[in-house]
Amino acid sequence: MILIPDFFAHRPGLWTSGKFSRKLGGVWTTPSCAIPAMSDPLGETLHMFRLTGTLYCRAELTAPWGIDVPALPGCMTLQVVTAGRCWLEVGDAEPYLIGPGSLTLIPDGVPHRFRSAPAASTRPLFDIPVQQLSDRYEIMRHGGGGELTQVTYAVLRPDHVAARRLIAQLPPVLHLDRFDDDESGWLHSTLRLVAREAQALQPGGETMLTRLADVLVVQAIRSWLDAAPEARQGWLAALRDDQIGRALTVLHREPDRDWTVGALAQQAGMSRSAFAARFTDLVGEPVIRYLATWRLQLAHDHLQRSADPLPMVARRFGYQSEAAFCRAFKRAYGVPPGQVRRERRSAGND
Repeated sequence: MILIPDFFAHRPGLWTSGKFSRKLGGVWTTPSCAIPAMSDPLGETLHMFRLTGTLYCRAELTAPWGIDVPALPGCMTLQVVTAGRCWLEVGDAEPYLIGPGSLTLIPDGVPHRFRSAPAASTRPLFDIPVQQLSDRYEIMRHGGGGELTQVTYAVLRPDHVAARRLIAQLPPVLHLDRFDDDESGWLHSTLRLVAREAQALQPGGETMLTRLADVLVVQAIRSWLDAAPEARQGWLAALRDDQIGRALTVLHREPDRDWTVGALAQQAGMSRSAFAARFTDLVGEPVIRYLATWRLQLAHDHLQRSADPLPMVARRFGYQSEAAFCRAFKRAYGVPPGQVRRERRSAGND
């Protein structure tokens, strides 16, 4: 069970006050660590981006207006402009104009601002009243009565280790502007469907919007991967590498297996020395260290959503004994695994 971040406590009527005060919709469900049998390592990573815990806001904004969104740790935000236009500022970067059919993704929950004009004053997000339509959907009406802008805004949480690692590689903002080429027809259709579902509020609309968010987030990332030079370096380059990518695939799929450098080199079809050197060159750390980190990150997440006994958790993530697992876990996180579980239970009961 994954508990909601502090951000959601700001919404009275949905969550009581206090840190980690209430679970969105009762429980944040987390996808299984299991990965489907695919041949594309990068595609498998994107598959893990299926989102959990989604809060949508349909904003009806009339000029002049401005919204100051604070840092949202552990979350990503998705914005689709469905009518009108607005200016987006992220950090100290220059503001840029986004119009109908534009999609922006802010992967790491950094502070940002939306305005009707570059000089418009802003109001803190949590000071603006909203109409709660459900546990996961709200409407905001704000502004001075002038030109209308409509934005569908989503706060999302990717919980898988691979998804978080990928987020760390992304720029502060991913932006998909309106497309005119024939191949983008599906994107126009998806954005129109987002607008229709957000406006109609039909039965099942929340589920539809969450699934559409999956599609839009993955497409934004795919577009960046295709265009950005930095996507051809580091961990992302390793996933795309024919040989190192194969090794990463089996390592990710089977963290409980007793992997050695030689066994992974065999999976990659390389000599042991060549594989070890290339893996370190692309990923930035030796393969056995990467494996250890991967296992512990998976174990940390698993402890927060399961009641499995520690010996079972240890075996699930490749440790031969509970003692070895506990030592490695404490070195990595500074606390024993049992404490992580106790703290999570305590937070859930507050």
